[in-house]
Amino acid sequence: MAAIWEPENRYRIWLEIECHACDALAELGVIPKAAAEAVRRRGAFDAARIDEIERETHHDVIAFLTNLAEHVGEEARFVHQGMTSSDVLDTCLGVQLTQAADILIADVDGLLTALRKRAVEHKTTLCVGRSHGIHAEPTTFGLKLAGFHAEFQRARQRLIQARHEIATCAISGAVGTFANIDPRVEAHVARHMGLEVEPISTQIVPRDRHAMFFATLGVVAASVERLATEIRHLQRTEVREAEEYFAPGQKGSSAMPHKRNPVLTENLTGLARVVRAAVAPALDNVALWHERDISHSSVERVIAPDATIALDFALARLAGVVDRLVVHPDAMRANLEQLGGLVFSQRVLLALTQAGMSREAAYEAVQNNAMAVWEGRGTFLENLQGDAAVAGHLDEAALAELFELGYHTKHVDTIFKRVFGGA
Repeated sequence: MAAIWEPENRYRIWLEIECHACDALAELGVIPKAAAEAVRRRGAFDAARIDEIERETHHDVIAFLTNLAEHVGEEARFVHQGMTSSDVLDTCLGVQLTQAADILIADVDGLLTALRKRAVEHKTTLCVGRSHGIHAEPTTFGLKLAGFHAEFQRARQRLIQARHEIATCAISGAVGTFANIDPRVEAHVARHMGLEVEPISTQIVPRDRHAMFFATLGVVAASVERLATEIRHLQRTEVREAEEYFAPGQKGSSAMPHKRNPVLTENLTGLARVVRAAVAPALDNVALWHERDISHSSVERVIAPDATIALDFALARLAGVVDRLVVHPDAMRANLEQLGGLVFSQRVLLALTQAGMSREAAYEAVQNNAMAVWEGRGTFLENLQGDAAVAGHLDEAALAELFELGYHTKHVDTIFKRVFGGA
């Protein structure tokens, strides 16, 4: 990913754009075919020399064209005919962002593979589901991971759409009117660069495209953080249902030798913030002055490499965390049973209403017996069996049947088929 943003790659793309434009201009008879052939044959650049020229010209594209002319010779006067700097810059950025998108899509594929493998492994591993951080009802760890798999499937589709959105070429000249260059040149360059023609450019590719691209990266980063946060919570000492792999020789704290900290997922939480920080500037870039200004340029030179490199690293790291995640099924079962059966309260409530009790009365009876458990008085089932109002509608055997864990996992296969298509 970092190589995409190196000057050498940028100048290589610029040279390719100029060569394709010369080829098209030669086919149209605007420049001699021998000139186009010379540009392609002798075209080259030296990044250090371009920097040297730019220190004098204060213009990066002119510095590049000057250095290109030093290699090509006299025929270089036919280079960049009818084009403006943005034709090169924006078309190049489109190529770079599509290259970046391809890597990010591959990264998501790696994460999806890890999530699927671990979800199938723990398809029936019981654990407690939590809402507001409080025990709610039983679920499985496989279902947790399946939910993240579905989320990153959506992330993949969004990245594909973002790639399509950004993959446009503009070779339309000053203020985008094609006054000095034929639209067929743009079509030729787009075809050879793997891009689509920008339907209408103002001298630049409209920045709503870029805003959508970086917004998509922000959403993917938010999903990274959600999974990282889940793992961080599960690794807390009081929970310890799952934890990052802790390698032999690894150290958790300079002061406390016993520590096993969730450093990788904490790192991912921070990286997600970095990626999302690119979204607001990308949105600000949409509203440029008239046919163009360059306020967007400095922003993109920072956020494009920073956001794509950070997300690339984060997705690869997260895949590794999931793949090597240490899961503690016994701790999950112990936590599930920690509240003495309170996780079955909804099923008892529903059974009482079906047995003839009003919902209001059933809710009060169930809640009263549940609150006694919170206060350390008995188990939930014992309290219910000793409640005359409850016993009048459900006998002991009927109540005990309501505390069956399998009731909560009966549709796991259905959900897995929705997510994985039959896993």
